Amino acid sequence: MADIRGFEVLTRAHAYLGEVVAGVPVSVWGAATPCDEWTARQVLNHARIDQQGYGLAITGGRPDSDPFHPADALDGDPAGELDKALRQVADAYAGLPPGAGQVPTPLGPLPLPLAAGAAAMDAAVHAWDIAVATGQDRPLSAELAEGIRPAADHLVDRLRDAYRVFAPALTVAPDYDRAEALLAFLGRDPHWTPASS
Repeated sequence: MADIRGFEVLTRAHAYLGEVVAGVPVSVWGAATPCDEWTARQVLNHARIDQQGYGLAITGGRPDSDPFHPADALDGDPAGELDKALRQVADAYAGLPPGAGQVPTPLGPLPLPLAAGAAAMDAAVHAWDIAVATGQDRPLSAELAEGIRPAADHLVDRLRDAYRVFAPALTVAPDYDRAEALLAFLGRDPHWTPASS
């Protein structure tokens, strides 16, 4: 397996997303999230399709849906559908040859640490979205934020300008920890609550 450090960040982000999804009561999948006009279920399906895209970019193929129109899928078991996509990504990255250089991603070819970091960033930030929307005390850890930050620094401003997939960065308060600073950089209010929506 190539570059274990990048793969470990992706593994931790997937674990975080899986834990959050497992903690969502059925009754609150319709909750509002920090993603304007998207429910927790829609954010989950967006995250699932994005992760599917990261796996299929390596193995060939395209996701089954448009991640930016996620409303009409995941009618069944959300955790089960997510698990399939996360296994697909993990298998694709684990199957890369030692010393793999540029890795295909939905964002174009990237060096492996950045490719894995981009997939991890997507999974972790949407896990945080779902956690805060559904009242879970499962914050984004400073350690995971630090692992994701190189990919965020490399990619986010370009994506924000070209595709408008991130809201404008928010001001980082002097007392923010690494996770709060990353969330603000990604355009999320680190202290968002359902009452904020």
